[in-house]
Amino acid sequence: MTAMFRSLSGRNYRIWFAGALVSNVGTWMQRTAQDWIVLTQLSDNDAVAVGVTMALQFGPQLLLLPVTGLVADRFDRRKMLMLTQGLMGALGLGLGVMVLTHTATLLSLYGFALALGIVAAFDTPIRQTFVSDVVQGEHVSNAVALNSASFNAARLIGPAVAGVLIAAIGSGWVFVINAASFLAVLLALRFVDPAQLADRPRAKRGKGQIVAGFRYVRTRPDIIVVLCMIFVVGTFGVNFPIFTSTMARIEFHRGAGEFGLLNSVMAIGSVLGALLSARRDRPRMRTLVIASAGFGIACTAAAFAPTYWSFAVVLMFVGLASLTFMTTANALVQTTTAPAMRGRVMALYMAIFAGGTPIGAPIVGAIADAAGPRWAIGVGAASGFVALAIAVVWLVRFERLRLLYDADSRLHLAVTHAVPIVSPRAARAALRQDLSRDEAVANRSSGV
Repeated sequence: MTAMFRSLSGRNYRIWFAGALVSNVGTWMQRTAQDWIVLTQLSDNDAVAVGVTMALQFGPQLLLLPVTGLVADRFDRRKMLMLTQGLMGALGLGLGVMVLTHTATLLSLYGFALALGIVAAFDTPIRQTFVSDVVQGEHVSNAVALNSASFNAARLIGPAVAGVLIAAIGSGWVFVINAASFLAVLLALRFVDPAQLADRPRAKRGKGQIVAGFRYVRTRPDIIVVLCMIFVVGTFGVNFPIFTSTMARIEFHRGAGEFGLLNSVMAIGSVLGALLSARRDRPRMRTLVIASAGFGIACTAAAFAPTYWSFAVVLMFVGLASLTFMTTANALVQTTTAPAMRGRVMALYMAIFAGGTPIGAPIVGAIADAAGPRWAIGVGAASGFVALAIAVVWLVRFERLRLLYDADSRLHLAVTHAVPIVSPRAARAALRQDLSRDEAVANRSSGV
């Protein structure tokens, strides 16, 4: 148990963790209220409208990628977080006022989602990499997992509270409460001791710094395969607002309370997945492979769930598999990236993960409208199996994974020969050295 929460031994991380937890609860309350009013108040049960809202909210992470990662690597992350978190709180308050005064329209909510997406595009890579400033060394992987546990514990609490509040006092007050929750994270950042934050190399000023991040990733095939997997699942699999809202409303004919409950039930599995990840000493590719397979199987079961309650039970396993997958991928990229490049690499990671939503969410929403919610979840299941296939191809090609017979003639998987991961430039340099060495040996043998 102590190993699971080892990152909390540091004062700065305890303060940051507590503030982020309160803010995350408010964020999930807002997400639930936003999806619900788009589906039931601002449109006529239109799943495409929910998908468009998600696309506008996550699209800027892809479009602003060249800038956001460099900001995370160059500027003071603590001060930048205070700015971005304050802006998101102000946007939540503005939307709350619009809903309470009955001036909100579908177009105005689209505008809010876009503005929030622009601010979040800067906030996300800064917040992701701020963990490595607060926690150093071997505890980084544990802190990443605990952050996921905090986020999903909030997903357990937030939607349930939002469902009750929507029915009791209306969606507008949910947005106002979310705006107030940002005060917690701003206070936490105020009391974090800057002297105890890790010293880190800052990105240099001048041309080429943005491109340098892409060049670095290009030399890391292990990171590229993780990014490919996270793109597929993030684009077509992690469309949970569409899955849960359409299943609750259209398939099972339930209301806001039951919709919020589905999100909370799925979060139970997500919290468990994050805590199990926190127990591991380091992230491994095999965990990512197992999680992608588990996600595909769990989504398949959810698509065939016959009743509301059986669907809710299966969602726990969807949450467990998806959170294990996302936490492991995040930790793999963060812990293996050079500190000076971490902001730019994590911006690329988040852009690929969330930036696929503008592509996938409208498609999945259209499938839900045309063929039904169960087919939409089937697309999510397929994304898990495609991610699994990508990982298997990587393991076979680069790690030489093979099916072998042991001494007892039993079939098993084994890595026959691991190919070292090197950049193309390093490979060419090594080849030139080998040729020069062979030429020198030949000259000595011939007496030259």
